[in-house]
Amino acid sequence: MTNEWHKSTKGVHAGTKRSQYGEVSESIFMTQGFVYDTAAQAEARFESAGPDEFIYARYGNPTVAMFQERIAALEGAEDAFATASGMAAVNGALMSLLKAGDHVVSARALFGSCLYIAEEILPRFGVEVTFVDGGNLEEWEAAIRPGTRAVFFESLSNPTLEIVNIEAVSKLARAQGALVVCDNVFATPVYSNAIAQGVDLVIYSATKHIDGQGRALGGVILGSREMIRKTVEPYMKHTGGSMSPFTAWIMLKGLETMALRVGAQTASALKIAQRLEGHEALSKVIYPGLASHPQHDLATAQMGAGGTMIAIEVKGGKDGAYRFLDACKIGIISNNLGDAKTILTPPAFTTHQRLPLDQKAALGITPGLVRISVGLESDEDLIADFLQALDN
Repeated sequence: MTNEWHKSTKGVHAGTKRSQYGEVSESIFMTQGFVYDTAAQAEARFESAGPDEFIYARYGNPTVAMFQERIAALEGAEDAFATASGMAAVNGALMSLLKAGDHVVSARALFGSCLYIAEEILPRFGVEVTFVDGGNLEEWEAAIRPGTRAVFFESLSNPTLEIVNIEAVSKLARAQGALVVCDNVFATPVYSNAIAQGVDLVIYSATKHIDGQGRALGGVILGSREMIRKTVEPYMKHTGGSMSPFTAWIMLKGLETMALRVGAQTASALKIAQRLEGHEALSKVIYPGLASHPQHDLATAQMGAGGTMIAIEVKGGKDGAYRFLDACKIGIISNNLGDAKTILTPPAFTTHQRLPLDQKAALGITPGLVRISVGLESDEDLIADFLQALDN
């Protein structure tokens, strides 16, 4: 029956398991270990634990299992493994798949820490990484070769909102026997159809829209049951990147309201982008929901909406961006996203500050670029605030 529910219903009910007390809100099983009735039962558990049998919190926990089952149902995946952070999910997904001598093709436009893994960590362990323009299918086709182990990309890039054609890149990868790993955080589980579009492993930073209220770090890797349990889980449970039970409970509470939050944020983002587009203080407004976005049709087909993120380029470079940021009275300056609060970020000097100037320029990360994560405030208030800040 769960598969027949809408995402909003799955976000409230999927994966729920109640104790003997019949609680309404999911229980938090704050324990690092579990007791066995007999020595023989302990032996049997270690040999083959059942779906509701647990050994150690690093291996699994009832609260974490509920979160994994619920997010898998939302995503349309067979299984999931919850991690300590979004970057633990990125690292775990890639490192569990790869070994020395493997070849990976990655989109060039990545979040700073993702880029660090692709540029620094993977080559350190003997993995060859080829970078391409994520929106250019010809570059993907030329780079993916027989023997390529995996392709990696953000479906909607951070911070310039470039869209990768998931279905087309997945077809190119499959033709050469490569696996597809997609960081889907900007698309959110609400607008995701990544599994059906050909992705093998979907990654989320649960810190973002899943929590949605700035409370906890978390991540999750989703895919087939065989890949999650036979490839991802062994690596994650032995290297210690598992999610805590308390964090899993927070994420379960976040999933209950995620569809409502993301829907409202997306509606506001479109109104704000429409109002800001063409403002004399801005060089550009980047939002997939605008017809002016070069990949607007792809965004509509792939996500069905423009999402919660906007990027604007303020004239005057760094000084112009900083004047705008400092003049905003509602949006807060921080580096998270997907929060109930509107968050403003200057990526060139924060999340992507370590990139060389030529690489920032190639990615469109200019000194005047401001990333806006639209929150749950009144869109009228946000528009008025942004306009006064631009006129400051």
